[in-house]
Amino acid sequence: MKAIVNVSLKAGVLDSQGKAVHHALESLHFNNVSDVRVGKQIVLELNETNEAKAMADVTKMCEDLLANTVIEDYTIELVK
Repeated sequence: MKAIVNVSLKAGVLDSQGKAVHHALESLHFNNVSDVRVGKQIVLELNETNEAKAMADVTKMCEDLLANTVIEDYTIELVK
């Protein structure tokens, strides 16, 4: 089973990397972009067939290591 974790900054947290990308896009004359937020995607190959167990394990991974839950949100998608 594969787990896809998407991590992004919470609303209201300054995204300096997003601002830099937005500025670069404007300098390339892509002026129709109003905001940019940059996140990360983590793809995990799991040796688990039970979806509930896989979700619980990946949630624990996110809470303990993969996301800084003070400033970041995450979503988990399981793919068989």
